[in-house]
Amino acid sequence: MPRNKVKLFIYSVKEVTFIRHNLDKWRRYEKVLEEEVFSTPDDLADAYIDVTSDLAFSQTHYPQSRITLYLNNLGMSIHNKIYRNKRERWTRIYTFWTQEVPATMWDARRELRWSFLIFLVCGIIGAVSQWLDPDFSRLILGDEYVDMTLENIENGSPMAVYDGSPEGPMFVNITINNIRVSFIAFVMGVFTSIGTGFVLLRNGVMLGAFQTFFVQHGLFYESALAIWLHGTLEISAIIIAGAAGLAMGNGWLFPGTYSRIYSFRRGAKRGMKIVVGTVPVFCMAGFIESFLTRHVELPNIYRLGIIILSAAFIVYYFIILPYLRNYEPEKTKN
Repeated sequence: MPRNKVKLFIYSVKEVTFIRHNLDKWRRYEKVLEEEVFSTPDDLADAYIDVTSDLAFSQTHYPQSRITLYLNNLGMSIHNKIYRNKRERWTRIYTFWTQEVPATMWDARRELRWSFLIFLVCGIIGAVSQWLDPDFSRLILGDEYVDMTLENIENGSPMAVYDGSPEGPMFVNITINNIRVSFIAFVMGVFTSIGTGFVLLRNGVMLGAFQTFFVQHGLFYESALAIWLHGTLEISAIIIAGAAGLAMGNGWLFPGTYSRIYSFRRGAKRGMKIVVGTVPVFCMAGFIESFLTRHVELPNIYRLGIIILSAAFIVYYFIILPYLRNYEPEKTKN
């Protein structure tokens, strides 16, 4: 086969691969334009950057192809829609929580699964380490904290650590600290996914050792009700923030067809939305820990009910709702 024909055949195969790889994405952008379904300014901006990036690739490799013309027209349509809707509305506050965060969580569902698995495995490692070596908690939690807790157990108030300061200041300090941890988990994604993984490892091992410490002292039920009363929201939010960091880190490590810088910026933008979405969760967790966890005299059924409701909210808002939002167009179409 002549050399020119070989080159033409190779280019044709590459063009078909390029189209197949991106066709579903382009059709999704067409749906936003043609059916006027909801789209935020950020979604449109991401779509425009995405399409123009594909257009630049197509112009370089397939300048005479019809796909280049198609992408040029699609990019122009998105550009016009952006400038038509460029004024922000107050409804953005509402749609951020009801549309943007769930959509971002759907895009980051793989990172969420990995974040959960990393945290779970590290929690098991912490629990096993504490079970095999009762002094392991001193290495993780510090001698002062362990000695204080042992003293509380001897005094018959094992959960007194949650009653050590007034509710108001405690709420402010805990909430700020929890939000700081979430942003650290996210920002560590700058150092690739390994940085975020380290934050998840540290918190997972700490939780596993802490819970097992109480089990070894015959306080599993009482400690679980107290810890998970606020921990259901707090730990879940840390895992979700870990997904945000992994999204940014993976954007840097695995750019795919995009430039590494663009992929990193795209991942950082997704991650920031996720982190902001966890702020109200941390605030609620801080409120419960400061005002409710200390009241161990509350009926167990009440405390268990709060734990179940908290878990149900996390599962619905960060897992089920993103799934429903993603498949809503398909249901409407059918």
